[in-house]
Amino acid sequence: MLETANPTVIIHGSSLTIEEVIQVARYHKTVDLSGESCRKVNHTRKYVEKLLLEKKAVYGLTTGFGKFSDTYISPEDTKALQLNLIRSHSCGIGAPLPEEAVRAILLLRINALSLGYSGIRLEVIQLMVEMLNRNVVPVIPEKGSLGASGDLAPLSHMVLVMIGEGEAYYQGRRMPGAQALAQAGLTPIVLEAKEGLALINGTQVMTAVGTLACWDALNLANWADCAAALTCEALRAVRDAFDPATHIVRPHRGQRQAADHIRNLTDGSKLMTRQGELRVQDAYSLRCAPQVHGASRDALAYIAGKLEIEINSATDNPLIFADEEKVISGGNFHGQPIALAMDHLSISAAELADISERRIERMVNPHLNDGLPPFLTTNGGLESGFMIAQYAAAAVVSENKSLAHPASVDSIPSSGNQEDHVSMGTIGARKAKQIVDNAYAVLAIELLCAAQAIDYRNPQLLGQGTKWLYDHCREQVPFVDADRVLSGDFAAIAEWMKEPGVLEELFALVPFHNYKN
Repeated sequence: MLETANPTVIIHGSSLTIEEVIQVARYHKTVDLSGESCRKVNHTRKYVEKLLLEKKAVYGLTTGFGKFSDTYISPEDTKALQLNLIRSHSCGIGAPLPEEAVRAILLLRINALSLGYSGIRLEVIQLMVEMLNRNVVPVIPEKGSLGASGDLAPLSHMVLVMIGEGEAYYQGRRMPGAQALAQAGLTPIVLEAKEGLALINGTQVMTAVGTLACWDALNLANWADCAAALTCEALRAVRDAFDPATHIVRPHRGQRQAADHIRNLTDGSKLMTRQGELRVQDAYSLRCAPQVHGASRDALAYIAGKLEIEINSATDNPLIFADEEKVISGGNFHGQPIALAMDHLSISAAELADISERRIERMVNPHLNDGLPPFLTTNGGLESGFMIAQYAAAAVVSENKSLAHPASVDSIPSSGNQEDHVSMGTIGARKAKQIVDNAYAVLAIELLCAAQAIDYRNPQLLGQGTKWLYDHCREQVPFVDADRVLSGDFAAIAEWMKEPGVLEELFALVPFHNYKN
């Protein structure tokens, strides 16, 4: 459930939640810096200026970057150094990231910089805040990051707009960055010492894309339980498999939650059966739904926890500890924690789609569907019904299997072998987002097949929760009484599933868990 009571998200650097990221990125909630963050940023910048006056060799302030870290840069060249950094690192490839992803990137970079360990001027962060609030969205190509030394290439495209270069979206139009700033009433900045590096040396691209994907996957897990419940009724499944006794003795939290959901959704059903009434036990895609869905639920809860840590972390290099008067060159920019989490997210979402496709097959297959019409059509032979819907689901599931190959097991040395192990976390995040979107399509097909099957059974025999699901599916898409183009139907259900608050009415009828409980 998205909380909308507070009109502005206050940035502290250490308390931003996944839900707040979604509110800002998708629904344009405004942001503002806390007074304490402003104080910390100014305090650290004063220490940076002291170091510059002392002409000390500090990475990124008075040296080059990467393999050039031992090359001294004179104070009079520091502005040119930062400008050259942004221009040379703007090497993005491919289609632009979605605007919601870029808004999330801006927000996460603001949050990280507001911790006060980066040495950047406050006015630079304030420009980013105003860009976010006025919806100036830099055009950032989706490819080009190795996920270590930060998301250098994509973040550089973000900074291009801040300095009056590059491109941005504003009021629905793509235009030069300087023009977008001017139309929004904003002025470009001139980067000073450390600032270019502070803006691009972080994990915010992979974390932003991963946060959006994880939020969608958490919603997807609820829909997986809903689809399974409706399918269980369509196939007159054995209720006993969802008895709490089974799940108490193997107390994985997600498994218990999924079993609770399916049992509660089907409460009052006259279609569900008892053990031995029609059969002793069902196929795994029905009987083991709590175990499979539950494993993904537990994984998603873990991933969400890792994302919230990363969202509220200082991930650039070097980090400046003004109170202790020290500068540390470390490796917080390395994306491995998020890379592993994104690969886990890919697998978890892929499995929700995988088992869903098996349930689809059972509903359309006349040898497995307990007396339903072959391929859920009355005029089989003349009409194909949902035959190719299962093909489409199978194709997407197979694609997910390829996409789910882990990105994090790969590494290619860069920068003259100075950066000799990289995470590929941004690739992992983009793949995870694609898998989640694919999984929505598969679950949409399952819901439509289940609703079609219920029409052949009797909708009045459904449980309270599944009746809600059936009714609302039918509000979106009518019964398929003759062959028609189904692609639009699949898309309509998938988009409906993604709408905020759709399941809130159902949650009022049937108790549901979220990833925090």
